[in-house]
Amino acid sequence: MATRTNTAKSLESWIWDAACSIRGAKDAPKYKDFILPLIFTKRLCDVFDDEVNRIAREIGSREKAFQLVKADHKLVRFYLPLLPDDPNEEVWSLIRTLSSQIGEQLTTYLRAIAKENPLLQGIIDRVDFNATTHGQRDLDDDRLSNLIEAISTKRLGLADVEPDIIGKSYEYLIRKFAEGGGQSAGEFYTPGEVGEIMARVMDPQPGMEIYDPTCGSGSLLIKCELAMEARKKAAGEGNFTPLRLFGQEYTPETWAMANMNMIIHDMEGEIEIGDTFKNPKFRVGGALHTFDRVVANPMWNQDWFSEADYHNDELERFPSGAGFPGKSSADWGWVQHIYASMNAQGRAAVVLDTGAVSRGSGNANTNKEKTVRQWFVEQDAVESVLYLPENLFYNTTAPGIVLFLNKAKSAERRGKVFLVNAAKIFEKGDPKNFIPEGGIGRIVETLTEWREEEKLSRIVEVAELAKNDYNLSPSRYIHTGEAESYRPLKEIVAELDAVEKEAKAADAALREILGKIGL
Repeated sequence: MATRTNTAKSLESWIWDAACSIRGAKDAPKYKDFILPLIFTKRLCDVFDDEVNRIAREIGSREKAFQLVKADHKLVRFYLPLLPDDPNEEVWSLIRTLSSQIGEQLTTYLRAIAKENPLLQGIIDRVDFNATTHGQRDLDDDRLSNLIEAISTKRLGLADVEPDIIGKSYEYLIRKFAEGGGQSAGEFYTPGEVGEIMARVMDPQPGMEIYDPTCGSGSLLIKCELAMEARKKAAGEGNFTPLRLFGQEYTPETWAMANMNMIIHDMEGEIEIGDTFKNPKFRVGGALHTFDRVVANPMWNQDWFSEADYHNDELERFPSGAGFPGKSSADWGWVQHIYASMNAQGRAAVVLDTGAVSRGSGNANTNKEKTVRQWFVEQDAVESVLYLPENLFYNTTAPGIVLFLNKAKSAERRGKVFLVNAAKIFEKGDPKNFIPEGGIGRIVETLTEWREEEKLSRIVEVAELAKNDYNLSPSRYIHTGEAESYRPLKEIVAELDAVEKEAKAADAALREILGKIGL
């Protein structure tokens, strides 16, 4: 009998081979918006068959079972209006035996499924498998037929694969797409080990409300649920209330991906679509809904939010003394939104560019980003900062940091910030580095216990942070070796770029004023 680990690896190999059946591994990421919904549909079909079979065993035949679920959709989780000519045939056979106008008919089937299931509307019916660009099919029938046949070789029913295994395999496929996704990868995927560290440090408890304002494929939310379940099962607790998961995503295709990912993991979450920064969807009356935990990896250094976006906010997310962090980077704007979305006992973990914790420090001139950072330190809202290894993320080689916030720091931690420099805790990988399981455990224990260790971690008093002009970069305080006695060059270059942009903006403003007074 195969072990669960072997089963997972087998399913991962199959799911990737199916994706590559179109045009090979190199081109597979281009077709993720076709591949993900189709594998998701295969899971729906096989689970629906299992539910029909269960009913058939009770009432005598699949034909009667189909009639019964058609009359009462509540008997199954998702009702599929796909009836084979022979009711004893699997529902997926309708898709597998398509031989002509495959793209058109497949699109019709998926739209029919979505029409019967409000929860799936906009998720599987948004893809047109018959779409063309300049008269050329995006995915022609021959390749689509190959994909369907590859997916057909493995059953994904309730007895064939458990939700955690199909969920992990689906996540594996999303990660593989991220590897070949270039700059767009960071919009929908956070490296699994980073997400696991965040989830385990957040220590979510049963029934808590967890929020991700930039949820991408939903992986950070899912990892919080998995971390909570693993901890409870390890403690021998079999019955516990699941987390309540909330997310918002700007890109429609990624929003659909998040919903599919949530469902295939057999989890329930509320995923909204839209621009969180300008129009956060989770509100109570005229105020933000606040949560027990927030996890997020917003796009780094977004520069398309203006000062007006901050000043016109009606939700009190950008308080006096913090506010606008500058046009060149919205990192601390996102942190402010996240802080406003935390309840009185709330905690958060946010992935940011390394420059976000150091830009402006040491400069004689006023720096907006540093001013916001100072506000957070003086509010005693920053609990920890984790400096990550280089080349983990799929859209950059930069290391990144994780900022941990806490609105209810314990008495012994007040007035202090815990810094961890994990730059050396990684293994080389292809195409990206990764943090091994032992490294994940070491980082989590260090952060959780505030355990000081030479060349790894330090507790720093707020007074020392103030003395260093509110530089929060662990690399500034913890040197991992002789060669790293100086700050990373990328951090310094990023700061110089920010200073140059501010100088140009100030110069332009001065010229405008002088022009108005005739000088």
